[in-house]
Amino acid sequence: MRHAIQNLPGSQIRLVANAGLGRSDVLPFWFGESDEVTPEAIRQAAAESLARGETFYSHNLGLPELRAAIASYCSAAHGAVDVDRVAVTSSGVTGLMLAMQLLLDAGDEVVAVVPVWPNLTAQPAILGARVTRVSLRPVDGAWRLDLQELLAAVTPATRMLLVNSPNNPTGWTLSHAEQQLLLDHCRRTGTWIVADEVYERIHFEGGEAGRPAAPSFLDISSADDRLVVVGSFSKSFLMTGWRLGWLVLPRGQMDAMGKLLEFNSSCAPVFVQRGGLAALAMADTLVPDLVARLKGCRDTLLDGLLVLPGVQVAKPVAGLYAYFRIVGEDDSLACAQRLVAEHGLGLAPGAAFGEEGEGWLRWCFASRDPARLLEGLNRLRGALRL
Repeated sequence: MRHAIQNLPGSQIRLVANAGLGRSDVLPFWFGESDEVTPEAIRQAAAESLARGETFYSHNLGLPELRAAIASYCSAAHGAVDVDRVAVTSSGVTGLMLAMQLLLDAGDEVVAVVPVWPNLTAQPAILGARVTRVSLRPVDGAWRLDLQELLAAVTPATRMLLVNSPNNPTGWTLSHAEQQLLLDHCRRTGTWIVADEVYERIHFEGGEAGRPAAPSFLDISSADDRLVVVGSFSKSFLMTGWRLGWLVLPRGQMDAMGKLLEFNSSCAPVFVQRGGLAALAMADTLVPDLVARLKGCRDTLLDGLLVLPGVQVAKPVAGLYAYFRIVGEDDSLACAQRLVAEHGLGLAPGAAFGEEGEGWLRWCFASRDPARLLEGLNRLRGALRL
């Protein structure tokens, strides 16, 4: 076994979840997904594809009609994105790994904004790259980035800058002004930006310039910039189990990406891609309605957390999560394990997102029924002996 693999830490989220899976008395808020099923029209499109016998390979880069629909979807939010820059992937996380394989050699330097979903920093480590971490910090009730610290970390020796915005777990989101400074800096240093933007549509404060999304590097970049943007159907279309995503990258990288797709997954399943087409066809109603429900869930949970003594939480402007800490609870894994075992409350330990997240807990508030969140708050009160 390679040392890079042997040294990978296991998922602390899974460690907590495994202790509660199968228990009917546990309220699970640990994973980053809604408890709503995928809309029927999307499921029906996939079922009809299977009924037609669409069980064969497709083009490495995806069905032409799906690539065109993704390009149109991105263009509506961010300005013109040409179809010949779009690749369909078997999940957003696969898209991220493909981007790493495309750009990184062993020993390359990667700078990542953290705390962050652990897969994002594990992937370059798997490939033998070195990851330098620049941490967000909670300031005046919100998570902030020291932009000068990040700019100083990205030098001509930096091969890649990894940014997840909106961020999992904190909900922190880059502004267009910050994105422009980063893009200009990376143009000077020759650094690639890999932007994980899978939460871009789950934005609660309204997009800039009237666009229905969080700020994106696609808004300000040119087609030839050293930029790869990763998207996914998982969060905004309630399709986590479908494993379908996409990449937007420079035209000059598309042939190489086609090769990598062939050697990784060959292609996404056609019937899954048909589901993606149906999702995009209903995006104008599905996504805003989902975001409105999620905003209500966020407000329900945050209102309950903010009044609890000893609880510190920053209000997220985007994403699916409340990221909070309980004063005096410095071991987030032990705390999360105790909450499951003794109170039937399933949360993700902050340390799962790196050492910068230690002492914090992540609560996914994506719920069909806000009453589940209220019951979860009652259980947290019980744990706090309130």
